[in-house]
Amino acid sequence: MYPDLNSRSAKLYERGRSVMPGGNSRVGVMFEPYPLYAASGKGCRVIDVDGAERIDFVNNWSSLIHGHGNPAVLAALAEQSQKLLAVGMPTEVEIELAELLCDRVPGIEQIRFSNSGSEGVLMALRAARAFTGRAKIAKVEGAYHGNADSIEVSVAPSPKSFGSPTAPTSVAATEGLTESVLRDTLVLPFNDVDATRELIVSHSADLAAVVIDPVVSRMGFVEATPEYLQMIREVTLELGIVLIFDEVFSFRTGYHGVQGRYGITPDLTALGKVIGGGLPVGATGGSAEIMSVFDQTIKPLRVEHGGTYNANPMTMAAGLASMVQMTPDAYARLDALGERARSGLRDAIADAGLPGKVYGCASMVSLIFSNEPFSNYRELPLRRREAEMVYMLHRYLLNHGVQIIPHGMLILSTAMTEADIDFMVDRARDGMREIATTFNSGSSS
Repeated sequence: MYPDLNSRSAKLYERGRSVMPGGNSRVGVMFEPYPLYAASGKGCRVIDVDGAERIDFVNNWSSLIHGHGNPAVLAALAEQSQKLLAVGMPTEVEIELAELLCDRVPGIEQIRFSNSGSEGVLMALRAARAFTGRAKIAKVEGAYHGNADSIEVSVAPSPKSFGSPTAPTSVAATEGLTESVLRDTLVLPFNDVDATRELIVSHSADLAAVVIDPVVSRMGFVEATPEYLQMIREVTLELGIVLIFDEVFSFRTGYHGVQGRYGITPDLTALGKVIGGGLPVGATGGSAEIMSVFDQTIKPLRVEHGGTYNANPMTMAAGLASMVQMTPDAYARLDALGERARSGLRDAIADAGLPGKVYGCASMVSLIFSNEPFSNYRELPLRRREAEMVYMLHRYLLNHGVQIIPHGMLILSTAMTEADIDFMVDRARDGMREIATTFNSGSSS
């Protein structure tokens, strides 16, 4: 049972802390009192170092769209590993993956690869600044777009510091950001059409880009309204501002990406996660006109884009094998599993007599133990009670064969079946009944 301070995971955590601050290299894998250490995975299941097997609804924060050990991906990697692991030359498989993505994504005429979604966003911002000659970028309050300085702003600001609801204050999401970074980042109120339009217009002379993920992961996969996205597209076109879609998460929503789902074409798109087949990957794509800033054959070069592992042949091979399998039918099946999970969790919440709602779209799911509706960061129910309840559910599920993201988010893979979804829902229902008993007895504050 978790936690067990005599477990191998607990001992590995203590060992890791002696050589790594916090015990590992990723803040997102930590939960109290220690994280579980993985040993192996197959299909939709992962086994930890203590031998416990769980259905994996984390899927490496969305990168494993086919789960663990997908046969086609493994075969592609085995074949590529006999040719080249890495090389200081371009390869054909890089072109093949680029062709697939340019063919599928409406807003991508040309593309360049990097090694993470953060890099994909970073290079999109740099391209926008080079193309427009302007310094500022705009992003919505409560959205996470990676670890570039200018975008780690107002990710989860405190009410004590976030300012006016119609003109949010730019708040550093981490130490180490300079005041000049905050001055050059404009924060927009999500889903507020009038206020956002006014902010974009008033800063348009200095504004290089607006970056947005239409399905905001840090807000439990809450979607932008069609009216909000349409307004942003119209005003950015009118004012010569580059519109960037961060589809690092939301590219899994459909064959043509989230931009195909909404019918709105951005100028640049940042990608990552699912396009790498489980290996580190990022990409920046867009119109040929804007992407020309990266063209090293045009002198002088406007934006230098290098990287020892950019378009690494192993990643390109795995990504191609992964994306070829994501046919329209595969997306439809995965979306149906997502809807089955959302419907089942709604029923489970009702059966347990708890307050709660389930959000998300396609193969992304989130739940929160509150009936308060929300469509932006400031409306999120972030009280202690809701957090305690979802952490209790996370721990209950760990001890009953299911692993979810600790904040109540679930990400599906094609390796899952309806039976896997139903198993998760049944365990969640049991956990919610236990939570209801605990909170109704008043044993938790």
